[in-house]
Amino acid sequence: MLAEKLEFYTKDYYYSLPEGSRVELIEGIIYDMSPAPLRIHQKLVTRISYSIQNFIEKNKGKCEVYVAPFDVELSDDTVVQPDISVICDPDKLTEKGCTGAPDWIVEITSSNFSHDYVYKLNLYNKYGVREYWIVNPQRETVIVYRLADNYICTPYTFNDSIPVGIYNGQLEITICHLTVTGNT
Repeated sequence: MLAEKLEFYTKDYYYSLPEGSRVELIEGIIYDMSPAPLRIHQKLVTRISYSIQNFIEKNKGKCEVYVAPFDVELSDDTVVQPDISVICDPDKLTEKGCTGAPDWIVEITSSNFSHDYVYKLNLYNKYGVREYWIVNPQRETVIVYRLADNYICTPYTFNDSIPVGIYNGQLEITICHLTVTGNT
């Protein structure tokens, strides 16, 4: 989906792409995103983002929750679209999305596991994301990384009550087993 073959792209090129282009810019390289995700992916995004938003509103918090597609500009050569982004600093929000690291990012795995478990983990750590969750619907697991000197990793299952580090554990999310059959 590249208009021309360049070795290094910037956010200017990224923002010049046609609206609706499903790509991310990571350290100067354009990555095509997969087609629309599976229903379980969308159901997880909805359930998790709803839990976060509900907690923020109930506690009159200042953080904002955004779901993909939502641009997160980490640098001049890195613009990503996490499944869920939580931003607590309103100065980071722009008309285009977020400039700087969100406080919390949630990614729901699809087919390219190494992208979430390795590449994005290192990327989010590099740019200072405080908390990063990798939700794996196939294994019904959630790997939680919290930024200290480096990310501290804690594994959970969908049945566990998972404390949210950026809220000092005041919010706990239990995903539970989801079924996506039927018409409910």
